Amino acid sequence: MLTGNREFNEIYEKYKNLVLKTAYIYSGSYEAAEDIAQDTFLKLYIGFDDFRKDNIPSWLYTTAKNASLNYKKKAGREVLENGDSAQEAAGEPSRESTEDEYFGHILSDEKKKLHERIMGALMEKNSRWYEAIMLVYYLETPQAKAAEIMGIRVEVLHSLLHRAKKWIRKRYGVEYEEMNREV
Repeated sequence: MLTGNREFNEIYEKYKNLVLKTAYIYSGSYEAAEDIAQDTFLKLYIGFDDFRKDNIPSWLYTTAKNASLNYKKKAGREVLENGDSAQEAAGEPSRESTEDEYFGHILSDEKKKLHERIMGALMEKNSRWYEAIMLVYYLETPQAKAAEIMGIRVEVLHSLLHRAKKWIRKRYGVEYEEMNREV
């Protein structure tokens, strides 16, 4: 048993994976995601009696997302000492790449940059579209659950997803196709 509060335990079991996935997606670090999820549920536990129970899913998602973004912002400001590379800092030995690995890394970096540009532009264009895309496609939340978290009907979620995908195809379709074209 997690706590003496049965209702809190049920909420924890129901939403722990959502909170952990959200934290991981936004922070990029599994270790940080575990800490963020733990802190999120601790905050919920401390103020549990003051929460409206129907708002808890969206509160958990938003709290984990914001904590993760804050973590990522702070981690981006950290400076490695003595000229260490990020690969060495992660405990991975540095090694020479073959030509295929090198070009694979370049293509992977280009795809990552395109993805970041698309998601950044989507966030600027419409934050509701961004949230819907993140919940359904990145966090793999079932659509009914995503709609509940966002506080909307499933039909509205479908509309948001459709409009977001249409906008992405219109704005980035050619660039995406060029990048994935076989040479």
